[in-house]
Amino acid sequence: MRLSLQTDFALRTLMYLGSVGERATIEEVADYYHISLDHVAKVVSQLVRLGWVRGIRGAGGGIELGKPAVDISVGAVVAAFEGDVHLLECLGRDGVCIIESFCKLKKVLARAEDLQRDYLAGVSLQDVLPSRAKLKT
Repeated sequence: MRLSLQTDFALRTLMYLGSVGERATIEEVADYYHISLDHVAKVVSQLVRLGWVRGIRGAGGGIELGKPAVDISVGAVVAAFEGDVHLLECLGRDGVCIIESFCKLKKVLARAEDLQRDYLAGVSLQDVLPSRAKLKT
């Protein structure tokens, strides 16, 4: 599986917010990672809708985690941003391949997807946070 840039930016934004442990701005996140402000803003908008980030308006506003890092699953973030992605089309729907009824590869790849999904679901944002000191270097 290859994650989209949107998923990558979402995970990096969450990691940044979890590591700094305080309110930040979209500009700070974009500047830190040297990525487009517009892309970060779009991702943050979705993260706010999903409840993983809280946006604060006005003077002293910004963004912060909407939940504790331990309560945010890397797998849930990937699923929210990627949707139902499969290694092969036949894993997502039936009737796309002539050998489907006896194909052993489909079963193997379905199991690989299950293992990946289960593993990522068991990893929290807290598990992947760099220390604040490392983030600032």
